[in-house]
Amino acid sequence: MPAATRSRAYILCTAPRSGSTLLCCMLAATGVAGRPGSHLHAPALEGWLAAYDLDPDAFDAEEDAARAVLAAALSRGRGRGQDLAAPFALRLQSGSFPHLIARLAALHPDAADDRARLAAAFGPARFIHLSRPDRLGQALSRVRAEQTGLWHRRANGSELERLAPPAPPRYDRAAIAAAMAQAEALDAAWNAWFAAEDIAPLRLDYADLAEDPRAVLAETLRFLDLDPALAEAVEPPTARLADAETARWRARFEAEGAP
Repeated sequence: MPAATRSRAYILCTAPRSGSTLLCCMLAATGVAGRPGSHLHAPALEGWLAAYDLDPDAFDAEEDAARAVLAAALSRGRGRGQDLAAPFALRLQSGSFPHLIARLAALHPDAADDRARLAAAFGPARFIHLSRPDRLGQALSRVRAEQTGLWHRRANGSELERLAPPAPPRYDRAAIAAAMAQAEALDAAWNAWFAAEDIAPLRLDYADLAEDPRAVLAETLRFLDLDPALAEAVEPPTARLADAETARWRARFEAEGAP
């Protein structure tokens, strides 16, 4: 499809520990798919402004501040050095979504629904839903990350993202069960929103992404009307954090029965 007729944006709808960092990094590495990321992750205007080093006192009204943030997010989501026709790319998680929609509703009061509000801000968008149906695996990954502080590791084994000082992991059945329930609720929220907005997203499964990242990248590029052959040259940049201890936790949780 010619660049002029492509969607101007795509939004990756997901939840923590679903493989979105891997997919976002690989999409950015193609050089034509923008730079997907959590550009509007904070669920408050103050967090948005801080993320873009914008001074709140520089704006006369909250609407002006929100517009400045959205302009900065658009620039970041297209990515420097990308193809000039690259779309705006955004990763969204349920926790930050209500604040984004509330801000867009204030800025675009004539938009009929959430999809129209997003289009008014970012251009006509396509939607991708990356999910991890293995709720126990997702919960184990999240609890381990929260306990150890390490959220992502590069393919060479070095740390990519650490959010807290190192700490040893410890089996916590209640925390795992709570994380499972939360993961289920977050996916249900996305599916309810897709139905309400009459959106048919590209549906991707974490298990497929973990098994063959390039194949899932190619599928995603094809959905975006971009060249799927570009996936062949992209090296997966992250390594899985699951290890023998993760397997022991899974076996113990399953042996203990339903929560």
